[in-house]
Amino acid sequence: MQLQRFELKYRIRHEDMALSVRDFVSSYLEVDEYGATLPRFSYPVHSLYLDSPNLKLYWDTINGSKNRFKLRLRFYENRPDAPVYFEIKRRMNNIIAKQRGGVRREAVDLLLAGHLPEPGHLVSRDPKHLAALENFCRLATSLEARPRTHVAYYREAWLSPNDNAVRVTLDRDVRTERETTAQLTTRMHQPVRVFGADIILELKFTNRFPNWFGDLVRHFGLMQCGAAKYVDGVSQLGVGGVKRAFEVERS
Repeated sequence: MQLQRFELKYRIRHEDMALSVRDFVSSYLEVDEYGATLPRFSYPVHSLYLDSPNLKLYWDTINGSKNRFKLRLRFYENRPDAPVYFEIKRRMNNIIAKQRGGVRREAVDLLLAGHLPEPGHLVSRDPKHLAALENFCRLATSLEARPRTHVAYYREAWLSPNDNAVRVTLDRDVRTERETTAQLTTRMHQPVRVFGADIILELKFTNRFPNWFGDLVRHFGLMQCGAAKYVDGVSQLGVGGVKRAFEVERS
């Protein structure tokens, strides 16, 4: 696992306020290089979330279970040679720990079918990537987890210049739809907007709480809230519909 990270979420109702938050944050952090040349400094993020037949991971979050986690495949584009990242995201209250391992697209179906990762599947030889993939496969197999939903949004990210100890993100146009396969396409057919027009602000830090985070929250009158993209998305789509889609696919 990475060093523990704290993550605080807020919903911003208007784009004007989001732009003012950007101006405030830009005094302390630098824009992420991936979004620096794009509109709104934002790059697309796509996640394929896995869950068990009875949606255990969804219900663990709804019920506030300790040591809950999510299983997801994260990707950013459609190119055949673009990597796919298998991620385990654990949460206890505001504390986040994440494992992540990247693989080549041709290996995705094999890993989801229960095969253990091989060196040729990996995009990095870092032992931590292999450990993350092995742990992901173990958890997915034990849960009989399969794809459930596709979540997409546009992320504007700001980070501390010399490390990633402090990070601020603004996620816009969060959408979701049922997805029972690992097509890993960025195209969506009939998505639902998870938070309406709201923008999700996340304040992230790995060591101490930056004093200026408190100034930011007070200046804009922000209220901390929950904003779980997978869980809130399933609630919007309907739990029964998500389960039935998977059952139809299996039959």
